[in-house]
Amino acid sequence: MNPIMIACAHGTSSTQGAAEVNALRAAIAALRPGLDIREAYVDVQEPDLVDVVAGLPAGAPAVVVPLLLSVGYHVKVDIARAVKSRPGSLAAAPLGPDPRLAALLDQRLREAGVTERDAIVLAAAGSSNPNAAVSVEELADQLRALRRNRIQPAYGASAQPLVPDAVAMLRLELEGGAGAGESAGAVDDGGRVVIASYLLAPGFFHDQLAKAGADLVAEPLLPSPVLAEIALERFDAAVARGQ
Repeated sequence: MNPIMIACAHGTSSTQGAAEVNALRAAIAALRPGLDIREAYVDVQEPDLVDVVAGLPAGAPAVVVPLLLSVGYHVKVDIARAVKSRPGSLAAAPLGPDPRLAALLDQRLREAGVTERDAIVLAAAGSSNPNAAVSVEELADQLRALRRNRIQPAYGASAQPLVPDAVAMLRLELEGGAGAGESAGAVDDGGRVVIASYLLAPGFFHDQLAKAGADLVAEPLLPSPVLAEIALERFDAAVARGQ
């Protein structure tokens, strides 16, 4: 029996954000015709992951693929608990970090007109789980390999620094010269402070970025075929691990 994929997203009240995530599931299905893909969420939207897992056909193997960018509470607690509740269920790794996501962020920055003179806040949702920050730092290093900019990771909640604080810090560096930024990338006092949105889609956290005081906020990761490719790789790796 072929495993079922439960493509589990965070959930959002944003109509556009929800549409982008649904389109991601459709893209996964287009890459893997015949794969049984179930919709699920850990917050805000229905169907809830716990209910989806409980409603699976008896004896059918299943893999929960987190449509999330890093390891955090939802992966370590919500998804882990749901998987543990049903024999034959596995959890895949989240979508990030991944060099392809860094390349996609670089693309979004280029689309927004960001130059080497600008300082970048890499804005992630944030988590109380320290592993999430490690993932974001790894992604930041992957982005630094592609760009010469000063890049500072920051978070929407639950971790430090918060995005507005990182924006203010980089603004001071730009006004005062390279200073503290010299070891982490070039800071040009003629540049801007821009935010790279390390988020899947529009929603609450992305909306908050516009209020953080930056000169520019780049678009989130979706839409892009890269996310569907990574999701399927995470699914296949989990299936192989469980055999």
